[in-house]
Amino acid sequence: MIKAVLFDLDGTIINSEEGITKCVQYALSSFGIEEPDRKKLLCFIGPPLDPVFREKYGFDADKAWQAVLKYRERFDKTGIFECELYEGVADTIRKLKEAGCVIALASSKPETACRRILEHFSLTPYFDEIVGSTLDGSISTKQQVLEELGRRMEHMQITKDQMCLIGDTEYDVIGADQFGIRCVGVSYGFGKRELLERAGAYCVCDNMAEVVEALQQMR
Repeated sequence: MIKAVLFDLDGTIINSEEGITKCVQYALSSFGIEEPDRKKLLCFIGPPLDPVFREKYGFDADKAWQAVLKYRERFDKTGIFECELYEGVADTIRKLKEAGCVIALASSKPETACRRILEHFSLTPYFDEIVGSTLDGSISTKQQVLEELGRRMEHMQITKDQMCLIGDTEYDVIGADQFGIRCVGVSYGFGKRELLERAGAYCVCDNMAEVVEALQQMR
């Protein structure tokens, strides 16, 4: 039975499209790049930021990191709270906690920001562990985040087959597989169903009620 439910943040718990894309616009503008269509910047939601700046805009490693720092200038002041909870997520987290599940966060967003966001939505008390990326980039990928979470959860003596990650992109599925756990995909976030399925998601759910059903069926 699943004993620990691990949640991604962006695209799973919160719709952070406005904050993230506006902060990317801000970062790009500092390099003289204007991108008025925020829909073109959705690729920045999910993975670590610096490789996306490199791949999409041809930045070298140093320039990409400078872009990340510019992104954080706006994000830390304004962008962090330009988000909203997805329908049913808060109630599901509370019910899973009441049912005895360990609840944890595993996000590629900086851990300091994750904690501020969960506190903003009064969800912090329901989480046993909160793990995000580090500001220096030493922990950035979903696999690295999950490995750190695993280290923090060692004292709980929960095996990997008793854990499941809930996420909205193929990066969640791939990271979970690399860590050795299953991942339930959600279709309402920023990923695509076909990419989640192709990456090997246990299943793809359209809402939190379906996620709970999937967790109950896992053995």
